[in-house]
Amino acid sequence: MGSVELLVRYFLGIYFLMIGLHYTSRSLGLYDRMRFSHIHYGARGSGTWWHRHVFNIFRASILGVCVVRIFVDIDRWLGVFEFLYQPPVLAAGAIMLLASFSLIDYVQAYMHEDWRSGIDNANRGHLITSGPFSRSRNPLFLGIILGQLGFFLALPSVFSLVCLGVGVLVILRQALAEEKALGVVFGEEYMDYLKRVPRWF
Repeated sequence: MGSVELLVRYFLGIYFLMIGLHYTSRSLGLYDRMRFSHIHYGARGSGTWWHRHVFNIFRASILGVCVVRIFVDIDRWLGVFEFLYQPPVLAAGAIMLLASFSLIDYVQAYMHEDWRSGIDNANRGHLITSGPFSRSRNPLFLGIILGQLGFFLALPSVFSLVCLGVGVLVILRQALAEEKALGVVFGEEYMDYLKRVPRWF
């Protein structure tokens, strides 16, 4: 086992564990201060409800796989693509994951108290059109997709490819649902924003 491969193997386990702790702590801290949840699933059985549950299942699976890989070699069960499983590719994936985390953390900090995960119909906050939102209507989702691609490169396998495909599909569907909800809430102001700023780039 090469040094880069070993480093990325440990990096993935620690990275996804810290991601879980980071967002759990952030959500609890926001709730403790503001007394309402910033995480919203939507109505039971709705599209956004399914998006959240599918995303949670895959996120837990990724965390479990990456932590277990530190202690047990399970790569043969993951369908690793040997032609991609090379130090430069693995390192590129790890770098993309760090870039993804930095972008997501920056956008969430920019949103500050207006950050929500999912569609919040009770505490709607403000329509943010400046900063990263002046260049893309969904910079947060772009950061998540970047991280999903980075994970595939850091662990090129059938498992991570399925996670990438399902993850991107869920993000695309969630973006449409959230834009529709914002249009209802902010009306003409949001329609003007749609004309000025692209959905992705």
